[in-house]
Amino acid sequence: MHRLTILTGASRGMGLAMARQLLAPNRLLLCVSRRSSAELDAEARERGAQLLQWAQDLADTVGARARLGEWLGALASADFASATLINNAGVLASAVPLGDVPAAELVHALRVGLEAPMQLTGAFLAATGAWVRDGWRGPRKVLNISSGLGRRPMASQAAYCAAKAGLDHFTRCCALEQANQPHGAKLVSLAPGVVDTDMQTQLRSSEGSSFPDRQRFVELREQGLLSSPESAAARVLAWLDRQDFGADPVADVRDG
Repeated sequence: MHRLTILTGASRGMGLAMARQLLAPNRLLLCVSRRSSAELDAEARERGAQLLQWAQDLADTVGARARLGEWLGALASADFASATLINNAGVLASAVPLGDVPAAELVHALRVGLEAPMQLTGAFLAATGAWVRDGWRGPRKVLNISSGLGRRPMASQAAYCAAKAGLDHFTRCCALEQANQPHGAKLVSLAPGVVDTDMQTQLRSSEGSSFPDRQRFVELREQGLLSSPESAAARVLAWLDRQDFGADPVADVRDG
């Protein structure tokens, strides 16, 4: 039997690094991103790994949920030893005070960063819950990639902070729901530490007059305090394999 893993935001940064590390002959990996990666396809063929890539706009949250739910519903649960959803995709709005954030940017950031993970988690739990009711007993896990900014405020990052705080709290709520169900899923919202990604570049490039914490992000890079996407991905994926996964639904890799 194979392991099933669904990963969003797999086209670049830590998401791409996770996708590469997840490629294996005994895993069916579904990557959901705005664009597909020809490089990832080639690597999957070299390894004999099963890879599907969906070019999916996660801002279309209802469409993304319906697509995932339909796909999962068509799978044969007996083919899989486990099922995992990793909600990694996220978006930064402009690093400016909330009143200056364009309305469309605010909507997009909250849809991709919070609404999409909720919708996809709902589809995943419903479909795999049906597997359980039919007698399937493999482990089910949801790993939401959060941020320290979901747990402390930062000026000019209201949308991102709110999305990540919401991610943490809906994970807590779903964990309570699943704990009351037979063979319920385990959920964790995990902060991966500070990672050298395009988001960091975007924050360092912001105007200091509108983003008071800009210098902090400059210093993180200058002082070598950023994890590479590859090392951060390895630490995040290692969390999935912990025996106590889900014991604390909100966690930080730096506390492990």
